[in-house]
Amino acid sequence: MKSIEELKAIREKARGDLNLRQEDIGNNTRVVVGMATCGIAAGARPVLASCVEEVHRRGLTDVTVTQTGCIGVCRLEPIVEVFVPGEEKVTYVNMTPEKAAQVIAEHVVNHKVKTEYTIGANQ
Repeated sequence: MKSIEELKAIREKARGDLNLRQEDIGNNTRVVVGMATCGIAAGARPVLASCVEEVHRRGLTDVTVTQTGCIGVCRLEPIVEVFVPGEEKVTYVNMTPEKAAQVIAEHVVNHKVKTEYTIGANQ
């Protein structure tokens, strides 16, 4: 850190990331990452970070990224659930940061479910 301006920029970026992760009751699409111990052990932290980064990079203001505890299918962790208003929840399993970025790009932005990553395709 070289200046107070640089510190302020870091603070504003952190605030923006935090806002992306806070649940909104409105009409937002929600991306929920399972962050119980099973999910964390399987790699959920980088998956969550990838979701937040991709939403931020694309400037999506109507998407909320949040975390939850155990989703209940530990053998398929990391798990990401996507809730689009007016549509059925989609559960993605065995996620990686790369797959998470694809889910944001394809499902959240282009409304095309990545069926090869869903729970039905991986049971």
